[in-house]
Amino acid sequence: MKARGPTKSATAFRTISEVSSDLDVPQHVLRFWEGKFPQLRPLKRGGGRRYYRPEDVDLLRQIQNLLYGEGYTIKGVQRLLKDGKVDDDPDVRKAEAGLDEPDALETVPDEAPMALSAMVEAAPIVALDSMSDTIRQAIAQALDELREARHLLAVEEVKEI
Repeated sequence: MKARGPTKSATAFRTISEVSSDLDVPQHVLRFWEGKFPQLRPLKRGGGRRYYRPEDVDLLRQIQNLLYGEGYTIKGVQRLLKDGKVDDDPDVRKAEAGLDEPDALETVPDEAPMALSAMVEAAPIVALDSMSDTIRQAIAQALDELREARHLLAVEEVKEI
């Protein structure tokens, strides 16, 4: 494939299409992450066109690695960013989170995400007021994970078409 033009310098701002291509992440995922991670603040010009600074691209790379490479949830990455532990050693992070046991990172069968999604859709609405904060947070985290899984499955289905 032929390059379109001269290569940009390392300090140049990047468009969303350039960042999407560099990270191999769809543009809609980058926009989604902007809503989930307030640390991501690309500049927006007239018409809403985004321009990512080099530090934005670095942060996106870290988020991508934590979500896809290390298996963190969005809430987990949010917590790491808030606590300033993004640059820490991955083994130290996992040990602190209690994920150093072999069974803690079991793989999920291929059909499990669809079954979980169906269960969530069919689940009765529960009054959250009577639940403890811990249970409420666990449910919110599980729902975020299910939404992210559904999103990733939809992206994979689009790729297959």
